[in-house]
Amino acid sequence: MSAPANTRWEYLTAPVLIHSTQAILNNFGRDGWELVTVTAGASGEQLVAWFKRPVQP
Repeated sequence: MSAPANTRWEYLTAPVLIHSTQAILNNFGRDGWELVTVTAGASGEQLVAWFKRPVQP
């Protein structure tokens, strides 16, 4: 019996505009990205979304 293969991930960060949050997140979701978290940007005024998705073989 062989061990299951480890999933390899790729990551992406992107700014999130407050006035179009749903559209932005839906676009990334359609491309296979899963939202991991949202944090404050360096200035504290903008939000940054962190995404991940499995690396395609």
